[in-house]
Amino acid sequence: MIKQFSLVVTILFAFSLCKAQTIFISPKGNDKNPGSVYQPVKTFATGIAKAMAHKNKKVIIELSGGTYPVDKTVEITSEKFHFQSLTIRAKANQKVVISGSQHFKLSWKPYKNNILSAKMKLAQAPDELFMNGKKLPMARYPDFDATARVFNGTAADAISAERAKKWLDPAGGYIHALHQGEWGDFHYLITGKDSTGKLLYEGGWQNNRPAKMHAKYRYVENIFEELDHPGEWYYNQKEEMLYLIPPTGSNLQTADFAFTMVSDILHIKGTLANPIKNITITGIDFIQTARSFMQVKEPLLRSDWAIYRGAAILLDGSESCVIKNCNFYDLGGSAIFLSNYNKEDRISNNHIYNIGANGIAFVGNPSAVRSPSFRYENFVPYTEMDMQRGPKSADYPQHCQAINNLIHHTGQIEKQSAGIQISMSSGILVSHNTIYHLPRAGINISEGTWGGHLIEFNDVFDTVLETGDHGAFNSWGRDRYWRPERNLIDSIVAAKPGIELLDVISPIVLRNNRFQCDHGWDIDLDDGSTNYQIFNNICLSGGLKLREGYHRNVYNNIIINNTFHPHVWLKESGDVFKNNILSAAYAPIQMENWGRAVDHNFFLSKDALSKTQKLNIDANSITGEVAFVDENTGNYHLKKTSAALKTGFKDFDMNFGVTDVRLKKLAASPPIKPLSNNLNRKKTITAEWLGASFKNIESLGERSAAGLPDNNGALLTQLTKGLIAEKNGLKKGDVVIGLDNNEIKSVAELLKIYSEVRWKGHVEIVIFRNQAEQKFQISLKD
Repeated sequence: MIKQFSLVVTILFAFSLCKAQTIFISPKGNDKNPGSVYQPVKTFATGIAKAMAHKNKKVIIELSGGTYPVDKTVEITSEKFHFQSLTIRAKANQKVVISGSQHFKLSWKPYKNNILSAKMKLAQAPDELFMNGKKLPMARYPDFDATARVFNGTAADAISAERAKKWLDPAGGYIHALHQGEWGDFHYLITGKDSTGKLLYEGGWQNNRPAKMHAKYRYVENIFEELDHPGEWYYNQKEEMLYLIPPTGSNLQTADFAFTMVSDILHIKGTLANPIKNITITGIDFIQTARSFMQVKEPLLRSDWAIYRGAAILLDGSESCVIKNCNFYDLGGSAIFLSNYNKEDRISNNHIYNIGANGIAFVGNPSAVRSPSFRYENFVPYTEMDMQRGPKSADYPQHCQAINNLIHHTGQIEKQSAGIQISMSSGILVSHNTIYHLPRAGINISEGTWGGHLIEFNDVFDTVLETGDHGAFNSWGRDRYWRPERNLIDSIVAAKPGIELLDVISPIVLRNNRFQCDHGWDIDLDDGSTNYQIFNNICLSGGLKLREGYHRNVYNNIIINNTFHPHVWLKESGDVFKNNILSAAYAPIQMENWGRAVDHNFFLSKDALSKTQKLNIDANSITGEVAFVDENTGNYHLKKTSAALKTGFKDFDMNFGVTDVRLKKLAASPPIKPLSNNLNRKKTITAEWLGASFKNIESLGERSAAGLPDNNGALLTQLTKGLIAEKNGLKKGDVVIGLDNNEIKSVAELLKIYSEVRWKGHVEIVIFRNQAEQKFQISLKD
């Protein structure tokens, strides 16, 4: 009898565990209610708190249709997480919105000119203002221009002394600017003026390659005196007064106003030792968060990036969590951020757009990195380096997925951002995403740690729209082995074989993607990118670039209206480039080593093949009739009669981008341009100086290889041993940008200045070498 009773108790207990406990939330609810179906709670935060009280159960939070404002980041922590699983979902067929903004009805009064004012007391100054769901610009100079390429409008005189004179109290204003090299962005908070009227500000930590603000691409906002255009607004916290020039045709009496108050809506935070597991979020819209650009301070190892570990949803210390079928839009920062340890999480079938920073970011903990460095020019000496392979701990995203997401119009304020960003992670699957209209890369991998990523079936286009020297897919590989000095890398790898693979312990695979970039490269493997398998991709516009690195196997790709861009390869790199289809002759820069094999490729014209073979490579490459099925519509499958099949090229699956029915209807497609096999470059003009040959900077590739911030300078292309240039220590690849305190923008200027100073005998020269400026004295006489 006792045994039977125990069995019944056990069965009932097991049944209770299987039955889910549901918490109901409704805009008509009350937070004093228990959260039942008939007595729902009102706020998202209260619903989460009630869910956390349950132990050893499956818990569901169901939200009825409506908008749920959040005035403080809601947290789910492992200390209070005691249930089997948690599902946060919208009620079937109802639109649920969780917002980082607060709504207000305002009473307006005339101020002066076209400006109206409304009294409004806020604990903190609002960051963004939405009127009837549409974002309005802060008072700014220059005025907002939707057609402007960078920052929706910039001006060289944005912070000029003359302009700043009219600003009575600019404290609280912002300066936004591109990096001098257009490699990202800087943001500054104006703190006031000094006794002389000079503008004071702090910030500029958002880019991990310090430099000056770009002289042209800059603007200011949140300054009262710049309130001069319909739709602009300014909030004076001292006066508790909102000022607005109404948008043309608007009715302020019936308008709904919302102000963003928080940058992050939901944090799910566990630890490596005690992760949060089995949380699913589905069917919810996350909107209207504050911008996070002043919080972007943490450098990402030796990449160009700094980051803020926050987003509308932050996952930190989680396992088997899912975010699916949600919409993320009108956000000031990132949409979804997976920070530190996260395992087997899945981000799928989401629509992410109008985002201030990243769409989805996977970023591990630098404490898991062996011998980390945090700036381009910094490194741990080889004699002090930890030579053990792989990470120190598991505190990083691993085996997570970003699948079937539609991501576009991201990076609206933070330009050093990406549709999908990966750093200090392992085994990330990025599949069937459609990503477009971004200021920088669509998919970015910041360094090799720790590889194993699979990037497949993505459609990535309209990229690098506001920056430069980048690609639709971009990577760096400034890992433990890497130095700016390539000859040093050569000697170390020869002495310590395998050191180049200490961090990128598994290959990174790019397959069956379609990439397009008109302002850089379609695929850009930059400094040190190592251990890549790249095959079955279509490059629509910018070609494929491989800067120095090791063990890159590039085969069976189609490069439309462009070519292969090999830059400054290392000795014994092991690189392979074969069985590819190309539209033009290669565009090499400072190539003295050609890897393990560059051959058996197909060129669309005899001229392109001939020019390439003059480099003493591609002996077995051919040309002929490529026979695409329909290049005019972007169908690059090959007919059976294609001559390209003779190289070993194989046709491949071209099912790019989202497959979700809902998202596929919304997704755009890349432009398909007419196929051209006549892409001859302009004839290069060279000049001799001090026994060396120089040329102007004429291409993005030359600028990128040298690490220049612009196209100014004279590039040294050939050096004769024993003559003056070589005796002075100049090297092939140097770019002269200054001579005797004169700026050098071209070969003509170099010769002109030389003619004026040659009598001096010794002068100071300024060059760019290994992506850094150097100054030293040279002799002008033998």
